[in-house]
Amino acid sequence: MSTGPSLVDVLDAHRFDESKLLAWLQKEIPGFGRDLQIKQFQGGQSNPTFLLTSDNKRYVLRKKPPGKTLPSAHMVEREYKVIRALFDNTDVPVPRARVLCEDSEVIGTPFYVMDFMEGRVLSHPALPDLEWAERRPVHEAAIDTMAKMHSVDVEKVGLGDFGRPEGYVARQVARWTKQYEASKTNDMPSMDKLMKWLPENLPAKDEYAIAHGDYRLGNLMLHPDRPEVIAVLDWELSTLGHPLADLAYYCLPYHLDSGFEGMRGMAGENLDDIGIPTEQETIERYCKASGRDGIDDWHVFVSFSLFRLAAIVQGVYARALAGNASNADALEVGKRAHVLADAGWSVAQKGSKRIQL
Repeated sequence: MSTGPSLVDVLDAHRFDESKLLAWLQKEIPGFGRDLQIKQFQGGQSNPTFLLTSDNKRYVLRKKPPGKTLPSAHMVEREYKVIRALFDNTDVPVPRARVLCEDSEVIGTPFYVMDFMEGRVLSHPALPDLEWAERRPVHEAAIDTMAKMHSVDVEKVGLGDFGRPEGYVARQVARWTKQYEASKTNDMPSMDKLMKWLPENLPAKDEYAIAHGDYRLGNLMLHPDRPEVIAVLDWELSTLGHPLADLAYYCLPYHLDSGFEGMRGMAGENLDDIGIPTEQETIERYCKASGRDGIDDWHVFVSFSLFRLAAIVQGVYARALAGNASNADALEVGKRAHVLADAGWSVAQKGSKRIQL
């Protein structure tokens, strides 16, 4: 696992007119350089992301993927809006958003450009590349940053219209049921069960905040030397939503087998031995940072998060079959959807009591 960006030449499926992009950037970004070198980031499964270098300055470009995409997916315009609002109005760590292009004539799809930031991305929650003493502080910084993000007053920062403030989990279940069915390639019994169970077991208490939608270590950039989050990345799934959905998603590794290749799970590991906080400790830290005395319906949030991720992964697989996925290993990743669905159904069946501090 690398702590820096993994870069490759632009994949054939994602090539575009680089000279046209350069001309547009020179017009829209004051002081943009005279030349342009482009590499593609690997590791993400959705919106293709590129490193732009011009006159020794570096930027990051994110765009919609080419070809036919699922309805309401890959909304780079929304990513730009939330990053810009948070950078301009809060101390939530995000990159500086430079410019948005909604004209598909430039490089084939809408895109936006933000500043490149130098730091570490540590994608595996067990943090094997860090020393034992560094691991817990990284997780604590991630949880504290999440709580800070959820505390933002959406009206004050101009994001009051970023999503509907009520019924997030119900809407997400409906949305990802449709997305899953649109990208379904084979039968998955656990998904069928979850699609029936989740609407009947929605969280009793509704609330909303800025919900990132994909909040995990792999989408956080850490300071090069300190356990400090300097940027929250990949806002494609963000909206106004239930903050506990973000927390449950962050906790998914506790419910996934550490022995399954590529799933980044920690179930079965001795967390004390590897220096990682337990799920209970993670929940308690978040609750204290966000002023809660406990959490109801935790099993619903976790099973929902596993269901949603299974639907996302199935979409990755379907795009890979169609030949336009943004990551070279998407075919392998997509095959893991059934593992996530099975884990989600298992959590749903176990039920849950209130988590109390």
